[in-house]
Amino acid sequence: MAWVLKKTVVLVGMMGAGKTAVGTALAARLGVAMRDCDAELVAAANMSIAEIFERDGEAFFRERESEVLARLLDGAPSILSTGGGAFLRERNREVISARGVSVWLSASLDLLWARVRHKDTRPLLRTADPHATLRRLCREREPFYALADLRVEADPAYSIEDMAGRVLDALDARKDVLARA
Repeated sequence: MAWVLKKTVVLVGMMGAGKTAVGTALAARLGVAMRDCDAELVAAANMSIAEIFERDGEAFFRERESEVLARLLDGAPSILSTGGGAFLRERNREVISARGVSVWLSASLDLLWARVRHKDTRPLLRTADPHATLRRLCREREPFYALADLRVEADPAYSIEDMAGRVLDALDARKDVLARA
């Protein structure tokens, strides 16, 4: 079945929720571009996110993130993966709402921890107790993620393709976002 994407789908949620992996699979199914806000930031700065945080701080990073997000939303409808903190800013939620549709990839703390605990690319988890930090971040961020237009719950048994299918099902209910060709 062919689909026509009318608006950019912006995937939001915690680090480890699968935004980039699911977004890539979803973009392939829909035949549209997959864009990654973090990857765009890394390319523009010519340094890793951890290096940006270390050199310039989180506030600087968040400003650049907002700029990149707005630029990416100006393009043709696509799938857009955001960093875990992007949706917390009201300015970002407003631009996403005006130009696209937000989908929260919701995952349990246990699933997120299983996915991120062995990675050293997460600057916010570089603490004495990264599990406690992740738990705190989930507690603080979930009320913001709950403001997303759609929510798709992850399950450890789901493959990336399964999750992409679940997101596609959720989008199918939104005629302003997705149409069958």
